[in-house]
Amino acid sequence: MKQNDLPPPTGTAPCFRLGRLLATPGALAALKKSQSHPIALLVRHVCGDWGELDDEDRQQNEIALVEGLRLLSSYVLETGKTVWVITEADRSVTTLLLPEEY
Repeated sequence: MKQNDLPPPTGTAPCFRLGRLLATPGALAALKKSQSHPIALLVRHVCGDWGELDDEDRQQNEIALVEGLRLLSSYVLETGKTVWVITEADRSVTTLLLPEEY
C-alpha cells in the first residue's frame, strides 16, 4: 500500500477498537500527579491524535490503522512525564504505561 492511499485520522471519530483497557501502576501514578484523566489520553489515541511522535512513527501508525498492526501514542503530561498508549495489533488490549515500563 502506498502512503498516499492511507486515510488521514479524523481527530474526532474513533479510528479503531481499544479492546480491554489496562494501565501500569507507574502510568496511573503519573496521571494522578499531573491531575490528568486516562480517558482524555485514550480519546486522543483512538481518534488518531498520536501525541508527541516523530513523522516516521506517525506514518507507521497510519499504516498500522490499515494493516492491523500495533498502534503507539506518546503524550507528555503537564509534569513533563511521558505516558505511552499502546493498542495491540489484534485490538484486544490497550495499555497506558511509562516508556521505562515497556
